[in-house]
Amino acid sequence: MRSGAKVAIVGGVFAVVAGGVGYGGYNLYNGLTGSGGDTNASTKSDSGPRETGPPSTDEIEETAKDFLTAWAEGKGPEAAQLTNNAAEAEPLLSGYSQQAHVTKAVIKPGVAVGAKVPFTVEATVSYEGAGKPWSYSSELTVVRGLTTGKALVDWQPSVVHPKLTKGTSLVTAEAAAPPIKAVDKDGVELTAEKYPSLGPVLGTLREKYGDKAGGTPGIELAITSTDANVPDQTLLTLTKGKEGTLQTYLDAGAQAAAEKAVKKYSKASVVAIEPSTGRIRAVANNPVTEFNTALQGAQAPGSTMKIVTAAMMLDKGLANGPNSPVECPATVDWERTFHNLEDFSLGNTTLKRAFARSCNTSFIKPVKPLGADAGNALGDTARKYFGIGEEWQTGVVTRDGSVPASTGSETAASYIGQGRIQMNALNVASIAATVKGGVFRQPVIVPQSLDDRQLARATPLPGSMAGILRQLMAAAATGEGTAAGAMASVGGAKGAKTGSAEVDGQGDSNSWFTGYADDLAAAAVVDSGGHGADAAGPVVASVLNAR
Repeated sequence: MRSGAKVAIVGGVFAVVAGGVGYGGYNLYNGLTGSGGDTNASTKSDSGPRETGPPSTDEIEETAKDFLTAWAEGKGPEAAQLTNNAAEAEPLLSGYSQQAHVTKAVIKPGVAVGAKVPFTVEATVSYEGAGKPWSYSSELTVVRGLTTGKALVDWQPSVVHPKLTKGTSLVTAEAAAPPIKAVDKDGVELTAEKYPSLGPVLGTLREKYGDKAGGTPGIELAITSTDANVPDQTLLTLTKGKEGTLQTYLDAGAQAAAEKAVKKYSKASVVAIEPSTGRIRAVANNPVTEFNTALQGAQAPGSTMKIVTAAMMLDKGLANGPNSPVECPATVDWERTFHNLEDFSLGNTTLKRAFARSCNTSFIKPVKPLGADAGNALGDTARKYFGIGEEWQTGVVTRDGSVPASTGSETAASYIGQGRIQMNALNVASIAATVKGGVFRQPVIVPQSLDDRQLARATPLPGSMAGILRQLMAAAATGEGTAAGAMASVGGAKGAKTGSAEVDGQGDSNSWFTGYADDLAAAAVVDSGGHGADAAGPVVASVLNAR
């Protein structure tokens, strides 16, 4: 919540310009001064049978005009009655003058397209002697009221402003936090204009740490949320305040590469981490939304989970080294039949080759001897060595990975990253970073010293286990490994793992890929990207090559 927010009726002038486009004339309505057209819906006759079917062209034009006029005149309750959800509409419509402090507005409808009516708003926002013009576009849709049969505006918060959603409101006041100048590890400034994916991240950092960066708040019009985890979204700055400088662990070069790489796909996310420190070097998403998929997503990670499964096999004595013998049949049964891709088979082979070729059956068949412990073993290993299941405090809002206990065929599915397992790019990048560094270092985006938050910890990988896992990932990244093509351009000491995960309703599987080179690890997921090396692999390689 923004500080200093005042609730009071603000005098001023509102107007609707309704002419030239479907309204057959030019009428100027002066709002809070009291003149203007009749916007009281109750004056219309309610006699006769209830109307049915889609609203007519005349109804659409008249309803849109009446609604926009009432809103522009500052008559929030009256405008709300012209919607199909007056209870939810009234606070936002009344708040336009009372909380957003809009003191003057001209609302001009455009050409209706069916039941949709676009419009533009040219307004003035005034607060404590500061004022500034504000303009934007939005649209409304006219529908038939289910109970009244009247033509009404279909209520959505986005009618008032396109970025408003349920649980949000417009407030003009002193900002909740001072503005910040976020810089990367080398002091390079990071802005949402240059690095679009960082927009939500920078908003959260300002909200959490702006008062620790040495700045002073200004006056802003912003979208605020009832969810304390959602930062304010500034729409208009009336007075700037003083900027403070906030040091982050991001790397401008890696961030630029990540931004460019994800733009090649309609839905993609990537995270890069420094294994020796756990410091987050890049976070990117396409598309960019307030929900940060790279940090907050929750999806099955596919065969990238075989890194943890291999660690579990080594920890439980089901394998003792990269050359441990394993079977790789085309299928294996565990209450249902599990297949390798295109039912390939390697027969009797080694753990290293099965990992490099991503043989599903090799990571299901050997686990059966665990018996009743099979449903808990993977989650125990994930928590013990990789910190998955612990509470992470990165400095921004993130979602922790989840490897829940399982039974039956769900257990078998979990060993190949399906079932109820949920991860995001941050979690999977951390798994690769743990293998490369030999110990889980909880990912962080800003120094712990800013707020003395408690970081999650895990048991270091035993030396032999760490070395074996690195050999497995190196085999996947070279030779006949499934990640070799994507990693071909990446130099240095490298390792990788591909993955794909089927998602209900999608034509293609999600593409997953994680890898490391020298002291940088990264993971990416591309929705409907097919196999791991097809889409997510090139994204990771692009980021690793920026090190």
